[in-house]
Amino acid sequence: MVSHFLVLLLSLLLFIGGDAALFTLQNKCNITIWPGILSGGGHPLLMNGGLQLQQNETAQIKAPTGWSGRFWPRTQCENWSGSWPRTQCNFDTTGKGTCATADCGGVLQCNGAGGTPPASLAEFTLDSPMDFYDVSFVDGFNIPMSVYPSGGSGNCSNVQCSSDINLQCPQELQVKTTNGTIIGCKSACLAFNKPEYCCSEEFNNPNICKPTKYSQYFKTACPDAYSYPYDDATSTFTCKGADYLISFC
Repeated sequence: MVSHFLVLLLSLLLFIGGDAALFTLQNKCNITIWPGILSGGGHPLLMNGGLQLQQNETAQIKAPTGWSGRFWPRTQCENWSGSWPRTQCNFDTTGKGTCATADCGGVLQCNGAGGTPPASLAEFTLDSPMDFYDVSFVDGFNIPMSVYPSGGSGNCSNVQCSSDINLQCPQELQVKTTNGTIIGCKSACLAFNKPEYCCSEEFNNPNICKPTKYSQYFKTACPDAYSYPYDDATSTFTCKGADYLISFC
């Protein structure tokens, strides 16, 4: 009986402490990018919150059972001409520096800090009891990103966005460099800070806060992605027991 109990206890501890998912980050851009990672409250930090990915490079990251958090790309984007051209974040040998988009406090490893909008996001909540995941432009857009689950059960849909939303970003939402290059597209909430765009105050209700001409711009470009806070019906996806490929560009 004691032996059987110990076997059950060990199995339970292994389950609790096991890995829930393997995330593979893939840089399909023709430039270097610097993904940032932020874990949800109480969940362990992955990769100290940031890493560098060269062109065509991949990185595999194990997440523990029940993990939640987000991934985003940090860049300094130049003109789009059919593909992503030369881009640099500037970090010194100590890991201090800046990125033009989605910076997380001037460090290579974000270490618990989020990205400064505008930032494209891939968001995950694992084992609840399903995995919930999405691509979100609620914080705006800097470069395309997609999520591809594998090996799971359930719906497990791909969430694809390969469109460069910066190309047709409305002027009032544009984020530019000093030489006028568009490097990001703000959400309407970020640009105007009004309840009707942020779904806050009297608009904090899915029956009241509806799509706007600005959120429709994001939705048309990437139908699978969140375009405003109450875009759940077409933008939240579920799977169980999957691994996830997060592809940039």
